[in-house]
Amino acid sequence: MDFELTPEQREIQVLARDFARAEIEPNAADWDREHRFPTELYPKLAELGLMGVCIPEEYGGADASFVSYILVLEELSRADAGVGVTVAVHTSAVTLPILTFGTDEQRARFVPPLARGELIGAFALTEPESGSDAGSLRTSATPEGDGWQISGSKRFISTARHAGTFLFFARTDSDAPGARGVSAFVLDAQHVRVTRDEEKLGLNSTTTSDIVVDAHVGADRLLHEEGKGFRIAMATLDGGRIGIAAQAVGIAQAAFDVARDYALERRQFGKPIADFQAIQHKLANMSMEIDAARLLVLRAAWLKQEGRPHTEEGAKAKLFASEMARRQTGEAIQILGGYGYTKEFPVERYYRDAKITEIYEGTSEIQRLVIARSILGLRQQALASG
Repeated sequence: MDFELTPEQREIQVLARDFARAEIEPNAADWDREHRFPTELYPKLAELGLMGVCIPEEYGGADASFVSYILVLEELSRADAGVGVTVAVHTSAVTLPILTFGTDEQRARFVPPLARGELIGAFALTEPESGSDAGSLRTSATPEGDGWQISGSKRFISTARHAGTFLFFARTDSDAPGARGVSAFVLDAQHVRVTRDEEKLGLNSTTTSDIVVDAHVGADRLLHEEGKGFRIAMATLDGGRIGIAAQAVGIAQAAFDVARDYALERRQFGKPIADFQAIQHKLANMSMEIDAARLLVLRAAWLKQEGRPHTEEGAKAKLFASEMARRQTGEAIQILGGYGYTKEFPVERYYRDAKITEIYEGTSEIQRLVIARSILGLRQQALASG
């Protein structure tokens, strides 16, 4: 693996960083306080090609690498983690799976509006009684006429209130145990009814909602093959967790930047607190762990980009980066002391935003299971039963 970014990757990274500093960072505190989804932001991201960074040009994307996309996610999340996860779900969890598993007609129909940012994508897998045990979902899809009657509810669906395209999972065979009877569908906003928005600890610039579906859709809405939905979901999460790891790195980097600058400016006992060894050690640990997480993320992203197995590496990146972000945003608050606990500085927001990275796209506990099964040569039980 070459650890040097290509000129194109650096150019995209700088483009995303400059945009984030100009358009996102100055507004992030207001969006958080107002719990406002910045609808006006995403057409601007789309104009720069950042809603379809790694999507081929023939489908409306920027035709850049997966590593470039991951660099973009870090920069966006560094300014506002809510924006970062909206782009991550839109790209990793919706656009790329349709591109990978869809028919030629489905790719031509559904991918370009997503890649051009005309629609936002949402990933609908989790249900009230089906979280980490995704194979136990109950939402049903029954053959009816020339298509499917889909009925059921989903919970914790990111961007559902603002999404135009849903990658939706339902059980098509009620007699098949566990994951075997699950299929994937591509739904539109008209098929979905949002019933409730969550009040969350963080990520207040994006929405998380409960949805209900009771709709008839055509046969052309089935993605890939009947009964293969769980495999699509697991493959999607393999790549999606790399994006969440990048989000975690971005949050931690933002917290480090504030803590370092504060330590250089804040004076106690007649000198900057950066002169005190206790603060130096905290900053050293923060910098070291952020670098380590970033390298894990880039390794996993590169493997995916090259079409090589990346399940274990993605899980390691997500596990380490998310726990690091939660831990080091707490250290940033500690460095700022009382000021860190107030909304005068953004580190308290970073701390709130960081926690969810240990939960969604697979909890830390699930990541440890994925890693353990990989290093022990075991197949994931859910896939073995599929």
